[in-house]
Amino acid sequence: MPGEALQDLADYIAEKLGDAIFSHGFEKDELTIIADREKIQSVLQFLRDDKECKFQLLMDVCGVDYPDRVRPEDGGRFEVVYNLLSMRHNHRVRVKIGADEDTLVPSAIGVYPSANWFEREVFDMYGVYFDGHPDLRRILTDYGFEGHPQRKDFPLTGYVELRYDEELKRVVYEPVKLQQDFRVFDNLSPWEAMTDVQLP
Repeated sequence: MPGEALQDLADYIAEKLGDAIFSHGFEKDELTIIADREKIQSVLQFLRDDKECKFQLLMDVCGVDYPDRVRPEDGGRFEVVYNLLSMRHNHRVRVKIGADEDTLVPSAIGVYPSANWFEREVFDMYGVYFDGHPDLRRILTDYGFEGHPQRKDFPLTGYVELRYDEELKRVVYEPVKLQQDFRVFDNLSPWEAMTDVQLP
């Protein structure tokens, strides 16, 4: 169970933000707020500036992929999660919003400048676009990389591989080809694998 101070803070935030948040609750004794994507900037600004909150540190922005979640009321396939810390009150809050491949998420850089590289990482790994981001480009993968590797439908081997071509004297990209020899196993015979045994 969360402490009384954290419960009071949750009720206070829910009262002040009203329809800017859909719900709030506790996960592992940490406050989690489900917010309206269109109002995320005002939600974050309130959490940063209000004297009862003072969540002045943005610790992380990350993404989560739920490929089977396609209902519009869930906000889309992806969640963007903002993890905030209040040094003054020693509280943490997790703010979640729903996003989709085609929707723009308002950038949090105007509220928390440290969101810059975090949002670039979410874009790179999940393909979530942040509206108003000054430099939204890949940060962890190569510029020519295809796809978004943290999506659950991204193949483990990727789509292309690169190698240095000695004849061309440059790095070339090639489609991934996984070849495996065809094998036949007779699991009923204990002697199937015993091909190199010398009998006396």
